[in-house]
Amino acid sequence: QVKLVESGGGLVQTGGSLRLSCAASGRTFSTYATGWFRQAQGKEREFVAAISRSGQGTYYATSVKGRFTVSRDNAKNKLCLQMNSLKPEDTAVYYCAESRGAYDDYTGYDYWGQGTQVTVSS
Repeated sequence: QVKLVESGGGLVQTGGSLRLSCAASGRTFSTYATGWFRQAQGKEREFVAAISRSGQGTYYATSVKGRFTVSRDNAKNKLCLQMNSLKPEDTAVYYCAESRGAYDDYTGYDYWGQGTQVTVSS
């Protein structure tokens, strides 16, 4: 059974940091591009960051570039998102996702975890 499970969300003050993790199971993790998306209350889900199968390529939304870092460990079937300098507008449910397509084609992500809540207080 394919499964993506996010963890690491929580409440943090403006300027703080959080590290999200996503544990993958059920299929060969290294054969899929992976990424992070988020959905704020009342808004559509939006792309945050993505990483290639090998981990050599990364792609970020403009709003998080320079503050967030995506990484993956194929040996541990794990995807991470280090979030620094957090802002109230980063508040959202964060989802990890997998794609059989190109990592930087954010329309190709078709398998999702259940999400983890990140709240940034001002």
